[in-house]
Amino acid sequence: MPLTIPKYPARRPNRPVLQDPFHTMAAMSETPAPRLPERDRSWMMRTYAGHSDAKSSNELYRRNLEKGQTGLSVAFDLPTQTGYDPDDELARGEVGKVGVSIAHAGDMRTLLDEIPLDQMNTSMTINATAAWLLALYIVTAEEQGVAEEQLQGTTQNDILKEYLSRGTYAFPPGPSMRLIADTIAYTVQHVPKWNPINICSYHLQEAGATPVQEIAYAMSNAIAVLDSVRDRVPQDLMGSVFGRISFFVNAGVRFVEEHAKLRAMAQLWDELGRDRYGVLDEKLRRFRYGVQVNSLGLTEAQPENNVYRIALEALAVTLGRGVRARAIQLPAWNEALGLPRPWDQQWSLRLQQILAYETDLLEYPDIFEGSKVMDGLVVELVEGAREEMRHVAELGGAVEAVDYMKSSLVESHRERWRRIEAGELTVVGMNRFTSTEPSPLTADADGGILVVDPEIEAQQRAAVAKWRDQRDQAAVDAALEELARVASEHDENIMPATIAAARAGATTGEWSQTLRAAFGEYRAPTGVGEAAAVSSEEIAELRDEVERVSEALGRRLKFLVGKPGLDGHSNGAEQIAVRARDAGMDVVYEGIRLTPSQIATSAAQEGVHVIGLSILSGSHRELIPAVLAALREAGVEDVPVVVGGIIPEADAAVLREAGVAAVYTPKDWDLNQMMRDIVKLVGERHGVQRAAVA
Repeated sequence: MPLTIPKYPARRPNRPVLQDPFHTMAAMSETPAPRLPERDRSWMMRTYAGHSDAKSSNELYRRNLEKGQTGLSVAFDLPTQTGYDPDDELARGEVGKVGVSIAHAGDMRTLLDEIPLDQMNTSMTINATAAWLLALYIVTAEEQGVAEEQLQGTTQNDILKEYLSRGTYAFPPGPSMRLIADTIAYTVQHVPKWNPINICSYHLQEAGATPVQEIAYAMSNAIAVLDSVRDRVPQDLMGSVFGRISFFVNAGVRFVEEHAKLRAMAQLWDELGRDRYGVLDEKLRRFRYGVQVNSLGLTEAQPENNVYRIALEALAVTLGRGVRARAIQLPAWNEALGLPRPWDQQWSLRLQQILAYETDLLEYPDIFEGSKVMDGLVVELVEGAREEMRHVAELGGAVEAVDYMKSSLVESHRERWRRIEAGELTVVGMNRFTSTEPSPLTADADGGILVVDPEIEAQQRAAVAKWRDQRDQAAVDAALEELARVASEHDENIMPATIAAARAGATTGEWSQTLRAAFGEYRAPTGVGEAAAVSSEEIAELRDEVERVSEALGRRLKFLVGKPGLDGHSNGAEQIAVRARDAGMDVVYEGIRLTPSQIATSAAQEGVHVIGLSILSGSHRELIPAVLAALREAGVEDVPVVVGGIIPEADAAVLREAGVAAVYTPKDWDLNQMMRDIVKLVGERHGVQRAAVA
């Protein structure tokens, strides 16, 4: 039988007001009551989940809902997020790794089997292909007999932050903004309970944004989106459009400052609605947001400490009633190690439930109201954000300012890492208090994480081929032809043709390829070249080492940093490239989403001395051997290869046996030491005397 899903957790019985002496005392004076007359209902509780295939993820979702989760948050794999079918060359090694593989309407039907979509509130973390996944969701609802106007949920759909941080973009900025505007225009008129976009500042913080930058760039992105939509909907609908825009924010461990950030965002959002877009209804100007607390600060070293970090970060978005989160999903303690297991996700869900039901935080008015400290912090953040927003506007707005914002984030992240290395910023268990006992949480054979069955990719490749064989190909061809026509007509909304293609049986890759043919390809800026150089005594010593080795080599030591596959989390690779440049190396970094053959060709053409590969998606077991094979074919097998990423020790041993010279994981946080290792490795490979690189 289908699950019955409550919209929110049941209320805990309220304490009668007259039995509360504080209320009695307040009634006799003008002092506001310290407690609410009735306990608030809690936020929506989600778990960001999905892996392997639709059937496995459906089973996971149903178990999570039975445990008290009140909404879905779907994690899609990288091929789905970037618009490739499981059998595409670029999908190699990535299928089902960081989320569920969804290639067509049949997969979406299986994913949501026996989950009643007229009751469910579903968040889908999807951006470049948001219009397509929403279309698949609408078609699945139709099959359940649920009209699209009944659907509730959110598509992330914030492509600008993909250029800045996460890298799962597919199309150039202009067409991408059109896709977003079309999705918003369609949902406001046909799926009115749906949030067609959440402006995502979460990944900005993960990429190094300060609170001021997170506020300013998120608001600037929202302005760009709203200005695009304003041209595609009647003016009388702009209030409804503004009221359906939500945000997806980050909350770090500095939870007092993080809470002030939320109050600053609420103030600026209200001002934008009133002053720029003429929204008079205060309810439509409310700052509505969901949150996943910070993953950037989670550590591989002593990972059990992450539980405390997550709990403290959750306080930032729950303590103050005035800006309390509408929905929360918490990372698991082991996300710095790999993919969480169901038990790990349950632990994070229980943390939310303890906050909501065992503590008293839902019983009070806004406890920060009137706080001089909080008010002062908000003023400071608002003023800083306004100044940064003015600069973005002077550059032509968020779309035109992508290069500036990207380089600013790379620089902020570089500064954060410098402070960690210098000991100015303490990270317990990583750069201070490092003495530790072995953790029983990571003692099992899998190292305390979920390992996706490597056969999943072959199964999904076969499944999508079977789907193509069994569908009405003529109907699919006609639908894709119509999609291509609409894509070439700027004034026509692309959503109806997208829904028709989903209904006909087109695949994720076919929809995306049709639009790639119409819109063109795009590579976002890396921000590496613009990042400010850093200098220190250690950097000076590194530069001396690089000079000595370069002199022995007869030319400048050249380092290629590459990201094979679809993993767009480039923060680590960018910091490696910047630090190598600061150390005096000649750095080749071409950004994300490279095939093994492209990396090998670049290595051969550039004549590099060392290659660094970065993978955080768990696809290292498939892609690193493929790169090594491509290097051999290109005749550069004598160039040492080092690898960095979220790599379990068992996999690291396998990679070393395959020929990788060194493996670095998040516990290897000292970038200068990493650079020393790399310079030494090149020196030894070319017979430079040890004294020259000591």
